[in-house]
Amino acid sequence: MHTDIATYNNIQTSDDKSIYEEIAKAIDSVLTEADSKIWHAHPVWFLDGNPIVGYSKQKAGIRLMFWSGAEFDEKDLAVRGAKFKDASIFYTHVSQINMEDLHRWLQLSRDIQWDYKNIVKRKGQLVRLK
Repeated sequence: MHTDIATYNNIQTSDDKSIYEEIAKAIDSVLTEADSKIWHAHPVWFLDGNPIVGYSKQKAGIRLMFWSGAEFDEKDLAVRGAKFKDASIFYTHVSQINMEDLHRWLQLSRDIQWDYKNIVKRKGQLVRLK
């Protein structure tokens, strides 16, 4: 795990920390080729510079977001809007994390990607990479 992400996880409350650590461990085990860093104040993993998955604390709980998740066709991932292709799930306790689902979503995040890396250059237009 990237040291900045480990530091981020370690400063959280114990309940949040256990969720963060479980998610980060799963992401690192599946997306072994991904780069990770704190991006816009939250842990995010990238494939070839393209953001794939990340998590953050929100009022509803810990949000695990997949940048291209709307295309996964997974009932437990909520799609928020139509402009972007992201989808997410919220956790309030580590016991809510279904590892089988999480591993499948991480595999899908590798196989289904929209080009967020170049969204500014394309003036907000998303292009499918995979």
